[in-house]
Amino acid sequence: MRKMKKIAFTLIICTIALSGAIAQTALEIIEKADAKHRGISSYGEMSMTIVRKNWTRTVEMKSWTKGSDQAMIYITSPVKEKGQVFLKRGKEMWNWMPSIDRMIKIPPSMMMQGWMGSDFTNDDLVEQSSSVKDYKHTLLGKSKVREVLCYKIELIPKEDAPVVWGKIIMWITVDGFDTWAAEYYDEDNELVNVEKAYDIKTMGDRTIPTRIEIIPVGKKGEKTILQIIDMKFNEKLEDDFFSQQNMKRIR
Repeated sequence: MRKMKKIAFTLIICTIALSGAIAQTALEIIEKADAKHRGISSYGEMSMTIVRKNWTRTVEMKSWTKGSDQAMIYITSPVKEKGQVFLKRGKEMWNWMPSIDRMIKIPPSMMMQGWMGSDFTNDDLVEQSSSVKDYKHTLLGKSKVREVLCYKIELIPKEDAPVVWGKIIMWITVDGFDTWAAEYYDEDNELVNVEKAYDIKTMGDRTIPTRIEIIPVGKKGEKTILQIIDMKFNEKLEDDFFSQQNMKRIR
C-alpha cells in the first residue's frame, strides 16, 4: 500500500512538473517568434491589397518600429491617402491627416475597426496588445500546416488585459519560429479572422514570411494581403523619432 501511494505521489509530482514545463515552453516559443518578427527596431516597405467582391485596392507604406511600444506608419500610395501617418506610443495611437491638417487620437474603442478599410484591425497594425505580455499561453501540441510542422499554441487574454480578441490560436514553425497561421476569436468564442503566412525570404539579418493574408470568416472571396517588399532590423532609431512633431515631417 505504501509503495502504491509513493508511486501515485510521484506521478502527481511529475504531472505538475510537466504541466509547468509545457506552459513555459509555450511562452518561450511565443517570445522567440515575437523577437524574430520585431527585432530591437525595424524599418520596412510594404504593400497592402484589400480584396472585396466588387473591387480591389492597394495601399503602399513605410513603417518604423522600436521595441513593442513605438511604431510609425507612413502611407506612400495611393495619392488620395499619401502622407497620412499613424503613430503608436505605449498604449496610445494617433493619425495625422495632412489633407485636413488634423491630428486625430484613436480611442481604444476603435482598435477593433479595420485599418484603412482592410481586414487588419488598428490593433494588428500597431500591435497595441502584446502576444507575450497580455495572454496566457498553452501548448496544444504539434501539427502540420501546409506541409510545415508547427507548434500549436492557444492564447487566452489575461484578466483586464487591453486586448481586442477573446482567444487566439497560433501555429508557429518548429524550424524557424515563424508565425505560419493563426485564428482570431471574439469574446463569444466565434472565429472572426484566419491568418496565413507564405513566402519565407531573407530580409536583413533573418528569414521571415513576406506574404501575410487575413481572411474574414463568412465573407467568401474577401481578404487582405500584406506583402513585405523590404525589411531591415536593428536599425538605430532615437525615441524622439516617434513623436507627433515628426509625424508631420516624415517622408
